[in-house]
Amino acid sequence: MDAQSLLAELVATPGPAGQEEAVRNVVAKHVNSLGFESTVDAKGNLLVPLGKESPKVVVTAHLDEIALIVRGIYEDGTLQVGPLGGIHPWKQGEGPVQILAAKGPLTGILGFGSIHTEDPASTVRQADDRPLRWDDASVWTGLSASDLIEAGVRAGTRVVVHPSRRGLVDLGSHLSGYFLDDRADLVAWLLTLGLELGNANALFAATAAEEVGGEGAQYLLHRVKPEVVIALELGPNVPDAPIEVSDQPTVWVQDSFSTLAAADIDWLAGLGHDLGFDLQFQALSRGGSDASIAATHGLCARGFTLGIPMENSHGFEIIHRDSMANLARLTQAMVQALG
Repeated sequence: MDAQSLLAELVATPGPAGQEEAVRNVVAKHVNSLGFESTVDAKGNLLVPLGKESPKVVVTAHLDEIALIVRGIYEDGTLQVGPLGGIHPWKQGEGPVQILAAKGPLTGILGFGSIHTEDPASTVRQADDRPLRWDDASVWTGLSASDLIEAGVRAGTRVVVHPSRRGLVDLGSHLSGYFLDDRADLVAWLLTLGLELGNANALFAATAAEEVGGEGAQYLLHRVKPEVVIALELGPNVPDAPIEVSDQPTVWVQDSFSTLAAADIDWLAGLGHDLGFDLQFQALSRGGSDASIAATHGLCARGFTLGIPMENSHGFEIIHRDSMANLARLTQAMVQALG
């Protein structure tokens, strides 16, 4: 399984929260090629069980990407949009988008208006003194409001990055593109399934709606209630928890939801040493994962969040090309030890 080719395929496939079917089908195809069977639960999580008993360990990577959602249709056929997950206007920028209308995808242009004005009512002049907001944005469609309604565009329709912008940029030792959070982790999740896991009693779950509150994992874990949840995530390079954007995995010791037990931090440091990893430990001032959300809601006894070191999180992200394989090796060792 070639990690870069798989990553490119996953990045090219849209999967906004609440509409992950396309990317889930790609993951299921590769699960099947590895010789495993998968099922889909009522929330849209893709489940791959190992062993016949109730799983002791659940390993997650999430299917969904940050996106936009239609909030209204203006009379001139432009769309009012808002965030679906932690997407920011200055991260997204102007450019083509794909509107996932009920009768088939449409192309639009996300924009913030023209700059050649001193009118204080203009977005550009207001942005002199405050950040851009999503209510400053609109999506130009070139269609009438009635045409859009006929095509199945309505409040709640998802708007995603256009296919023309969903490629990878090869930087030699590094790769860059949109949605490496969590597509690169889905690659690591699949790579782990392809490694020797022995008789581990585990469940691999590609989860839905993580970017909007970890909904998929919470639905699953209320039923499963494992001892351990391992979430494969990003390791963001941020000023108050800096890391190297290298091939060495990160570990979240704290985030907005939970704090890792001291004994587990020490255990992971030793496990990483045995694997030849210089693990990068991060205490994040903002963020959450399937594992940390589960831990804070009492849905597991131990929640671990492992990360792929990443620059430009929730934007045009950058990772080391070997980070996916190394995250898979660390996950393999943890599942063997805990499952």
